[in-house]
Amino acid sequence: MKFLILPVASFLVCFGLLAPVTAKNSEDIRCKCICPPYRDIEGQIYKQNVSLKDCNCLHVVEPMPVDGKDVEAYCLRCECKYEERSSGTIKFTIIMYLSILGLLLLYMVYLTLLEPMLKRRLFGHSQLIQSEDDVGDQQPFANAHNVLSRSHSRPNMLNKVEHAQQRWRRQVQEQRKSVFDRHVVLS
Repeated sequence: MKFLILPVASFLVCFGLLAPVTAKNSEDIRCKCICPPYRDIEGQIYKQNVSLKDCNCLHVVEPMPVDGKDVEAYCLRCECKYEERSSGTIKFTIIMYLSILGLLLLYMVYLTLLEPMLKRRLFGHSQLIQSEDDVGDQQPFANAHNVLSRSHSRPNMLNKVEHAQQRWRRQVQEQRKSVFDRHVVLS
């Protein structure tokens, strides 16, 4: 239940930020004209917030660098493109990205800080303290599956995940023992 609060809250924040964006902002539409060098005039890039029908050299290039009859020749060399973007979509994408990043950060904090404390409280502190000799002989969470399977409050799927996690931990411990103690690489 607690894990549903953050995604729902982020959705509401996204909806709240995107709701006022109904009309196009002037930054969302523009006409961009790229004019190459012409005679002794350097090449320029011109940008104006104009409509699609006005997206041409005559409406965008201001001030016009040439006079009179050279205007038409200069404008024929310019390439004008109408550009449109959705700032609402950009905002939504960034907010979703940051929300997912925040969830992953919270999960990392849970795995590094809270899970070991919960395991100590659930399985007892004395079972976690081991000497260097007993590392391969006794697993700190070896009876975790038994304790969790006796608990009727946990769903069956969580028991399966916990069992797979314990099996993986035993395999890692066996590999460490083989590599560091016996100096044998498992194949």
